[in-house]
Amino acid sequence: MPDTATVPASAPTAALLDAIRAIVGDRGILTEQSDTAPYAEDWRRLYQGRTAAVIRPGTTQELAAVVTLCARSGTPIVPQGGNTSMVGGAVPNADGSELILSTSRLNRIRDLDPADMTLTVEAGVTLKAAQIAAAEQGCLLPLSISSEGTAQIGGVLAVNAGGNNTVRYGNARDLVLGLEVVLPDGTIWNGLRRLRKDNTGYCLRQLFVGSEGTLGIITAAVLKLAPQPKEIAVALCGVESPEAALQLFTRFQAHDAASISAFELMSGLGMSFVLKHIPGATMPLASPAPFYALVELASPRPGAGLRGMLEQILEQALADEIVQDAAIAESDAQRAALWRLREEHSEGQKREGASVKNDVSVPVSKVPAFIRKATAACEALMPGIRVVPFGHMGDGNIHFNLEQPIGSDGAWFLAQDHAIMDAVNEIVREYDGSFSAEHGIGKLKPYMMPDWRGGAELALMQRIKAAIDPAGIMNPGKVLP
Repeated sequence: MPDTATVPASAPTAALLDAIRAIVGDRGILTEQSDTAPYAEDWRRLYQGRTAAVIRPGTTQELAAVVTLCARSGTPIVPQGGNTSMVGGAVPNADGSELILSTSRLNRIRDLDPADMTLTVEAGVTLKAAQIAAAEQGCLLPLSISSEGTAQIGGVLAVNAGGNNTVRYGNARDLVLGLEVVLPDGTIWNGLRRLRKDNTGYCLRQLFVGSEGTLGIITAAVLKLAPQPKEIAVALCGVESPEAALQLFTRFQAHDAASISAFELMSGLGMSFVLKHIPGATMPLASPAPFYALVELASPRPGAGLRGMLEQILEQALADEIVQDAAIAESDAQRAALWRLREEHSEGQKREGASVKNDVSVPVSKVPAFIRKATAACEALMPGIRVVPFGHMGDGNIHFNLEQPIGSDGAWFLAQDHAIMDAVNEIVREYDGSFSAEHGIGKLKPYMMPDWRGGAELALMQRIKAAIDPAGIMNPGKVLP
């Protein structure tokens, strides 16, 4: 008698896997556990699932044919891009009943039009590769996130990623003109339109952006590009508090809001983790500060005078004791080094120990009050907890992360995640914020949805899911409770 712990009754049949292999070829299917295991675990290692196979179609047509077979057999599908989700959004369950459908081989740049300022790209292209393709034509794909070297376009759109440049260019959904999507029955919807104005019926593409693969699989997209910056100025500023950082941001806004491409906030503790754990990371300021602000100004005009503007604002902020110290990048290498101090925050925390992550947003004006009140709530809940807020202050999205107390057990700490997240989110609610700003819901947060989006809003989401995916085979257990 087979061991149902290793061969579940609901596992995909050998006949189904053979039929899929006939579509995608040997290169397009992985069935050995040593090959599938990396796909079945999330980046944070919070979730470890199991799958009978990882399917890697090479074309949209192959992917659609695979989905058609799965729909007919009722086999659940977990769409997966670069598997960089912070909320377990691309991990299968543990019983082996779900197939992972990877878009990694859908990795072609289909079109780039500098006149239209559009990029048509397949879902498996990494965000970094798409940025490079745009830059080679003198254009900018302004979406930028820490995991852009491995995150793929399909996944980035599926979670409506935000990133560093939201303050100027918006989230991922603001950059999407058109989509190609494989629906849960295997139908291909070709909505790859490059139009800036198109009011012919419902805006279907926005249903799939942010749906986390629960309504269909994005296979290609038309993205808006922007002019490549001709001048960039970057500074790292030490400040006493989030209030001081907000004052600094307000000054830049008042001077020239259109020049701000990023305004990031970091805590002194988070910065210490980066300096401790990331080789080559160095602090350019003379002494540590309680908080740091990273500001980037950019313009498509050469000779825009950004360096002078930066110096002028910082000089006055230093005189007014809003800024304690500042370092301005003098080269591309120094600019990259300053940004690295921000981008390595997640990795630094990971190497320091277990952390509970809160991806929240509040109105920009409420960021300092939120940080202070949420810090007090978490320290009261768990003495010794280490509070590590950082993120996109310019758009109100703060990653309010909590590191395990020194000497505590990591597994024990992670087991308290719901209590910790709930304590933070009560403060978020006070400021009319959101418990999911840019990372999505995934497996981690569906239990919060009835309380935060209950009533007509959640009911409408469930009706949309039922209408598009009546069998419930698309990324089960994610987003909706």
